[in-house]
This record gives sequence, structure tokens and C-alpha cells, in this order.
Amino acid sequence: MKIKDILAVLEEMAPLAYAEDFDNVGLLVGDSNAAATGVLVCHDALEAVIDEAIAKKCNLVVCFHPILFSGLKKITGKNYVERAVIKAIKNDIAIYAVHTALDNHQQGVNKIFCDALGLLNTKILVPKQNFIQKLITYTVPENADKVRNAILQAGAGTIGNYGNCSFNSEGFSTYQGNENSNPSVGNKGELTQTNEVKIEVIFEKYLQNKILKALFSNHIYEEVAYEIYDLQNSHQQIGLGMIGELPSEMSESNFLKMVKEKMQCGGIRHSQFLNKPVKKVAVLGGSGSFAIKNAINSGADAFLTADLKYHQFYEAENSLLLADIGHFESERFTKNYIVDYLTKKISNFAIILSEENTNPVKYF
Repeated sequence: MKIKDILAVLEEMAPLAYAEDFDNVGLLVGDSNAAATGVLVCHDALEAVIDEAIAKKCNLVVCFHPILFSGLKKITGKNYVERAVIKAIKNDIAIYAVHTALDNHQQGVNKIFCDALGLLNTKILVPKQNFIQKLITYTVPENADKVRNAILQAGAGTIGNYGNCSFNSEGFSTYQGNENSNPSVGNKGELTQTNEVKIEVIFEKYLQNKILKALFSNHIYEEVAYEIYDLQNSHQQIGLGMIGELPSEMSESNFLKMVKEKMQCGGIRHSQFLNKPVKKVAVLGGSGSFAIKNAINSGADAFLTADLKYHQFYEAENSLLLADIGHFESERFTKNYIVDYLTKKISNFAIILSEENTNPVKYF
């Protein structure tokens, strides 16, 4: 098995197209064509983790946070990032990061967070924007089924829990080919009128090239008429954060005690108690201050996230309980999920959970 075979499985788990534009995900270091000896899964690919990979004969480190986030102008070993990269390169170890590709996945970081707390009826808190496009194309009736089936098989036509979705209408078209044309219907130089079927489908924009290839390969026209539009629709199955419900309501103090135990928190900073029960809970693993208003607007009784600044606690506006449970803690079980996923997909191969605790925050 080559490293690239494992990367293909990782991209099924967390498509890189789901990642935020600011992020740096995918293969960060190494040769994807190298033979794989083992996979070490960690939270942060620090130098100690690379040492662990060497000791355990793993030449692929799969990390949640990208060790390379912004560009490096020099690699001299002067900081923890450069030291980890140098050691990985010297020992032929590849590093692959998932980060927001898994954050945005419906079964990813925030679903793992919800499951750890036992939340029910979960849905995306901040649906992804600018991710859906619409294709409109036209063809003669005898070619319509072939074209429609091809673009649907390429990934178009999924709306929530429904697949193979399309809208089809009939009309007529006119065209006149020049002397260099070779029309499938009619003759060049002649004005032609023919019945056509208009086919409309939506799709996730990263699939555009694949869908257009299917369209062109199955259309009978010399010049394929088609239109692509960016839609304002939110993608309800992809996005950051989640909201769900506790099986039964809890007092604020008992709720935070439960969170501290389940997420193994060293401490929880929170806004003032509102003396009302907690039932509906919003979560966002990692730095989630940007979603405070989303949590309030969703009707959440509590919002759990991390990296909140002093003044951001005021943004609770006496509308919900705002709690910072710690960055590492909010993503704590992500690496376990990755190990479980890879183990199910790749049998008889070494998939190892790192024993290194890479949380830089300590509690006294």
C-alpha cells in the first residue's frame, strides 16, 4: 500500500474541498508515492510526535491541526514548527492534516463533540455559504436520459437527504450553424428549430469539473449549451458547529459539571448563570467566538466553544450560557474518530493512536 492510497481514504472521510479558504489541509510534507509502513494519528504533529512515529515505524503522520499553517521563508530549526518539519523530512515521514475539512463535515469534529455529550437531534449551526452551484443544460429528448443520468452519477442532484434531484421542462430551440459546423440535428447553414429538454441540477461546486466532463461526454451536440450559476443557498449538511438537545434539561451548574467530566476539562470559563435550565446546546470545537450570534439566534440555552476573549463573554447578552471549555478539550476525541475510521476502511494495517498529549495549555 502506498501513502496515496491512505490519503484517498482520508479524503473520503474529510473532503479537502470542505475546508475553509484560510486553512492549510492535505499532504503538507512527504511523498505520496512512497510505500506506507504505518499511520500515526495525532492532534498536533510536534517534534515529539515525529519521534514517536520513528519509534513505531510509521511513515505517515495524520494530524488534526496543520503543523504548517502559514508559509515558511526559512527552515533552520529555530522554532517548534521548523524542527518538526526538518525531522519529518530527514526521516521520510509524510504529514497530512484534516483540520477544517473535518470541522465542516456532518459527521466530523462537532458531531463527535455532540456525541460525547449525548446530544440528540443535531444539525449544523453555521451552514457553509457559497458552496452550491446550479447547472442548466439543453438537449433533444432522445438524449435527455443519457445526459441526466451521467451528471447525476457524477455527483449532481443531491439536496439534503434526497439524491437524483433534477428539474426538467420542454420547449423548442433555434440555431443556425456556419460553414464550419457539423450539427447533430439539422444541416449547416440552415435555420433549425427542434424540440429540447431543459435539465436543471444543483451540485457542490468542487464537483464542477467532474460534472462538466460527464455532460460533454454524453451530450450529442457539437456545441453543448449550458449555464452555471453560484447560488446563495446555504449548505445544510456542511458547516461549522452543531446544535442539539440534551435528553433532559439540566441546571446550569450540573450541566457544566457534566461537560467538565465528559470532555475532561481542566477548567471551564463561563458567562454568568441565568438561573434557567439548559436543554438546547450549541457547540463549536476550537475557536468559535464568531458563532456566538448564531448560537443565540438558534435558541440555544448554552454555547460551548474555546478561545474566548474577555469582552466576548459580554456577547452572551443574558441570552445564553457561554462557556470556554478549552481548545484541545473541545476537539479531544477527534483523533480517536480518525483512527476508528481508518481501521474500518483499511484492515490488516498499522493504524496507531498517538500517546503524546500535545495540549500546550496546563492547569494549576
